[in-house]
Amino acid sequence: MRYPILNIELSEPLPDLTTDERDTGLALVLRYGDRPIGFILHSMQPDQPLSGAALGDLLSQQIGAKLLEEKIHQELTISVSADAFPTLTVAICTKDRPDNVKRCLTSLLALQRPDPEQPVKFEILVVDNAPSDERTRHLVDLMPTVSYTCEPKPGLDFARNHALHAATGELLAFLDDDVVVDRCWLKGLQEARAENPDAAAFTGLVLPYELETEAQIVFERRGGFRRGFEKIRYGQSLPGNPCYPCGAGIFGAGCNMTFQRRILLEIGGFDEALDTGKPLPGGGDLDIFYRVIRAGYSLVYEPTYLIYHQHRQTMEQLQHQYWTWGLGFMAFTVKSFHHDPAYRRQIFELIAWWFRYQAWELLQSFGNQSVLSPRMALSELWGGVVGLCGEYPRSLRRIEKIRTQYSQSSPIRM
Repeated sequence: MRYPILNIELSEPLPDLTTDERDTGLALVLRYGDRPIGFILHSMQPDQPLSGAALGDLLSQQIGAKLLEEKIHQELTISVSADAFPTLTVAICTKDRPDNVKRCLTSLLALQRPDPEQPVKFEILVVDNAPSDERTRHLVDLMPTVSYTCEPKPGLDFARNHALHAATGELLAFLDDDVVVDRCWLKGLQEARAENPDAAAFTGLVLPYELETEAQIVFERRGGFRRGFEKIRYGQSLPGNPCYPCGAGIFGAGCNMTFQRRILLEIGGFDEALDTGKPLPGGGDLDIFYRVIRAGYSLVYEPTYLIYHQHRQTMEQLQHQYWTWGLGFMAFTVKSFHHDPAYRRQIFELIAWWFRYQAWELLQSFGNQSVLSPRMALSELWGGVVGLCGEYPRSLRRIEKIRTQYSQSSPIRM
């Protein structure tokens, strides 16, 4: 199975497309005036043509209203100036994946210094988390506009908090090492900040980097990391959502998020008992989004603030990811239930809804009415059960041992 990913600019004549002998469909990133406005997964047969006229009919059905809305929006919108944009640090937290880091940095460097004669537009900081070798350090040494630092304590949120204190920018963006930024990534963040200067956090659209395997296609057919193509400003309430803001997955994904650094410091940074690696590889982004809202701030989702994420390539890896999603989500909710008494009713309702939804999806999978197999659906449900049954307290104990172990270690290498 393979879905080539094609960018289609809708302000230009539509091209004739075709699949090759390996393809079972096409993935279309739809743009108007270079702004992303839609994404379509279209099943096809190998070696099947799709004429420009047939493509036009497909797009009219799928995104006709959105295209009209975007045309009007771009005609009425005044261009945003980047002159007042605050200083920015982009942090990439990584562990033993220098090839991924190189690919991510290559996409970022094209935005950091598009003109060699001009100064860099933002700081890039690579945080090497408990590395087993020096490969990432050697890679960064070859890039004069990229900084390197090492966080010896293993755990993503240890690395994120290290970046929080090492960064110099007023804004601090976090990217996972398995992503590539879109050419409009910085422009999208600048636009979101100009429109919402008071916002504490920004998240953006996440599309697939590749769809080369069945697992990647299944993940994207289920929705992937996508949160839509509409600008959204989240505040202290959300009409029609009785569990708000406890279902923090609506806000975006941790692989593409930016914060006002002073506000992150104000609310205490990331919870280092979440996103700890293998024992509990998740929950940290949900927790920080929730705490930003509960601290009285707003969070903005901007689709033009776009990255491409390399999804898990095998069904076994995807099944494990869904298990960790259930585990991390429930660990976050258990933590929030104990630490935020004012919202216990909403959190309890969210937990009950989540288990009902997972049970429904499991039943759908047995009837072939879901993109997930029964085993895949059960994996996420079981992860939630484990997370509910004391995973967060266990993680707190593990993290305390790590802090004790490293308390007498040598100073952090910069």
